[in-house]
Amino acid sequence: MPDLTAAVWRKSSYSEGGANDCVEIADGSPGVVPVRDSKVPAGTALIFGAASWSAFVDAVKERR
Repeated sequence: MPDLTAAVWRKSSYSEGGANDCVEIADGSPGVVPVRDSKVPAGTALIFGAASWSAFVDAVKERR
């Protein structure tokens, strides 16, 4: 589990700046992609392998 105490989180570009339903991703953790719900920043982050996250994003883009 990476140490995320100093992580800089960014919202999904699809969140449209709203306060609801926002996914945040932290950059800078080699080999993994931490993901969390912006409404619960102190909650648990899901940790995905970088390759798995990339495959997920590619699959979502294909379905647009």
